[in-house]
Amino acid sequence: MNTLLVIHILCVMGWMTSIFAVPRAIIYWKREWDRLGEFGPLGDLTIRLYRFSLGLGVIAIITGVWMGFLWGWPLWLWAKLALVAALAAHYGWTGRLVLRARRGVFTESDVYLRVFNEVSVLATIAVLILVVVKPF
Repeated sequence: MNTLLVIHILCVMGWMTSIFAVPRAIIYWKREWDRLGEFGPLGDLTIRLYRFSLGLGVIAIITGVWMGFLWGWPLWLWAKLALVAALAAHYGWTGRLVLRARRGVFTESDVYLRVFNEVSVLATIAVLILVVVKPF
């Protein structure tokens, strides 16, 4: 069980890094595209970060569900799972932004991307509160 928890935490950390970093990287990628008029190194780095963390996110979700079965699905875990589903949807939307950016399509403003980024931070804080406090 402890090994499973360690794997879960490590994968969550990696996935969260991308959830926080990729929307911000798209802002700078957009600026690079405007300056160069073509696909540059920042775009390549952003794509690699997104792809790498996708696997970590899948492992984090699988190990989290596995622990849910082992713990008997307490109520707080259902709330956490709902927030994780929202973060997964956020991550999927980020992937859509990355695919569009790869084609040179940057329709979202810097402000939109910054707010989009902060929404994931708030959801993550809520997850952490549920995990630490276990209010119900």
